[in-house]
Amino acid sequence: MKSWFFLLLAGLLTFSSRAQETAVTNLWIFTLNDAGTDSSPALATDGTIYQGTFHGWLLALTADGKLKWKFKTGSEIKSSPAVAADGTIYFGSRDRNFYALTPAGKLKWKFATGAWVDSSPAIALDGTIYFGSWDTNFYALTPDGKLKWQFATGGIVDSSPAIGADGIIYFGSHDKNFYALTPDGKLKWKFATGAEIIASPAIAADGTIYISSTDGNCYALNPDGSERWRLHTGGYTSSSPVLDEQGNLYFAAATEQFSLTPNGQVRWHYSNANPIFTSPAALANNQIFVATRWSRSGMLTTDANTVWDLPSGYGFSSSAAVSPTGVFYFTDEHRLFAFQSLKNAAPPAKSSWPLWRANAQHTGRVQK
Repeated sequence: MKSWFFLLLAGLLTFSSRAQETAVTNLWIFTLNDAGTDSSPALATDGTIYQGTFHGWLLALTADGKLKWKFKTGSEIKSSPAVAADGTIYFGSRDRNFYALTPAGKLKWKFATGAWVDSSPAIALDGTIYFGSWDTNFYALTPDGKLKWQFATGGIVDSSPAIGADGIIYFGSHDKNFYALTPDGKLKWKFATGAEIIASPAIAADGTIYISSTDGNCYALNPDGSERWRLHTGGYTSSSPVLDEQGNLYFAAATEQFSLTPNGQVRWHYSNANPIFTSPAALANNQIFVATRWSRSGMLTTDANTVWDLPSGYGFSSSAAVSPTGVFYFTDEHRLFAFQSLKNAAPPAKSSWPLWRANAQHTGRVQK
């Protein structure tokens, strides 16, 4: 087991000994100017960055960190935005509404649910939008904001859904079950875990679904809902798995960061002094970006060697969106950062699920 403290120390020593050869550059920092955020930034194909905040603002920033516009909802935004192919931005708010905005920041429509909407949406190829609510329902909406169907679970749904290559929708609930629904809203199967499911799933190229539960287990499920394997990490987690180009998994459980083979064997793991709630990012150059809850983020190789380490005065609170040129966008509660490695900068890995929500647009749809 590798110690995160010593990995970070090694990274800091690298900075000290190579002062003329800094490993990462800060492109810009945008101060959020309110109570902070737990929402993760999404990246449109034109380079616009979308970010939600605790004070109910959805912000749009240019690629060079300038504010384009902001849109106010009635309460906190914990849901992370998703960007459709036509540029529409979808997200939920704790004012109990789900929103659709134009790329210019104008309201297209909003849809009322019965409770908070913390679940981040997934967007199907036909434009259908899927998300859950604290009212215990899972929703499917048309691109013009009409209800297609809703599915009732036995608990809060703040897990963000994932869409498989065959259109099946996967998500977890506080009723301790993991669900697979058909595109017309019928239950295909459900899988019982030992506790609430708040993380979102990842889907492998062969259709295997990976989930983590607050029961302390990471599960691999076959497309028919049968269990392939499970690993008991022992840690509560909201971190969602990502996959590299070889199909290896990366995720956090409490204070532990794990890498597993597709067959569930532990490749490595290390301990951190503080819990990790965010998801890592897998890059095309065999590197993994990791942000911890309190004060540090950094880059590792896929075999757990430190590349660089970035300290911060706050706790990193979001999973990173990564651009095609290898720019990282992520928050530390009060600021939105844009960073880029000076050497070996790379786009997300060419895997089925390299980032949280599958891609930088947060469509929640398996990548081909």
